[in-house]
Amino acid sequence: MSPGDEHGYGEPARAGEDGGYVYGGGGGQTRLRVPDNDPYGGARRGGRSSSRSLVTVVGVVVLLIAAIAFANRGGDDAATSSGTNSSNPKAAPTAASGAKPVRTKNGAGIPAGFARSQEGAQSAAANYAVVLGSTGMFQPDTRHTIVDAVYTADAASRLRTALDQAYSADFLAKMGLDAAGNAPQGSTFVSRVIPAGTTVLAYSDTTAQVSVWYVGLIGMSGQKSTDPVTTSWKTWTFSLRWADGDWKVVTDTQTDGPSPVPGDDKAATSDEISKAIETYGGFTYAR
Repeated sequence: MSPGDEHGYGEPARAGEDGGYVYGGGGGQTRLRVPDNDPYGGARRGGRSSSRSLVTVVGVVVLLIAAIAFANRGGDDAATSSGTNSSNPKAAPTAASGAKPVRTKNGAGIPAGFARSQEGAQSAAANYAVVLGSTGMFQPDTRHTIVDAVYTADAASRLRTALDQAYSADFLAKMGLDAAGNAPQGSTFVSRVIPAGTTVLAYSDTTAQVSVWYVGLIGMSGQKSTDPVTTSWKTWTFSLRWADGDWKVVTDTQTDGPSPVPGDDKAATSDEISKAIETYGGFTYAR
């Protein structure tokens, strides 16, 4: 989910600062444990991470942050706009604005045609976080399609090669995937971003900076998995520019939290998680 401190994708990668998302594919930090039998086992979450899983996560973090930070280096920042002061953003109501979130979707099914307004910029950022944190970022063809659709042309050209290097065969193997980004037979790879809210940090007629607070799901659901699906809370900040009749990402960064206090919910079994992922589809998010 993605996937980091700076992400040109998402944690899984989209790929974030903690790996897993590149959030790129993205990345979110995962607390992992090696189960005795079933990776969820009906037990409550919160066990200590195994040393093996910790090494994996650290390796993912270093790889993705370095690649994405390098790719974004030198990119212009759409955050320098008039409007809201980024150090003191205005409170926004949690209720829906009533504006239509998006007019259409592109050929890859990615929402497109957002309104040229603060609400439209927030809708774009939320939906871009979702697609950048999807399993599609782990497969070369769909990753290229996502990057080209979400980022400006200049940003996409910088990121494409860097992300291909970040999503190397070694990285995918650490996530339990083959070189093409596919999960083993009988297992379900999970990478999802679920926005909890958005806020505008800066806005003008041509640029916007929007933060998306979200919970990410990342891991492998399967009886033999040692990296069960876990959750992490992140804030993903997008610098957007109005280009080609839509909002496009110029640069993006991720930070940890704010994270709610974990509940005392009983963890689902791997079969239950796999069924939920296959059964419940996503949304088009709107402000």
